[in-house]
Amino acid sequence: MTVDLFQAVLGWSALINLGVLLCWFLLISVVPGWIYELHHKFYSISRESFNSIHYAGMMIFKLFNFMFFIVPYVALQIVT
Repeated sequence: MTVDLFQAVLGWSALINLGVLLCWFLLISVVPGWIYELHHKFYSISRESFNSIHYAGMMIFKLFNFMFFIVPYVALQIVT
């Protein structure tokens, strides 16, 4: 695998992950009642716990995206 191919893979992976994060955020922001009811059918969870779990999940997802895709991509851009 060449450095250019690795850069492309990291860049596209970061964009796809940011798209997933954006969709997740939009669903939680635009239709929170529907998402909560969908999850409430499977799990007995309060609304506050539901919001905390989802926002913490989004934070961890974003942190991992930056750590494993965006930072290495930028580092390769600087080096090459």
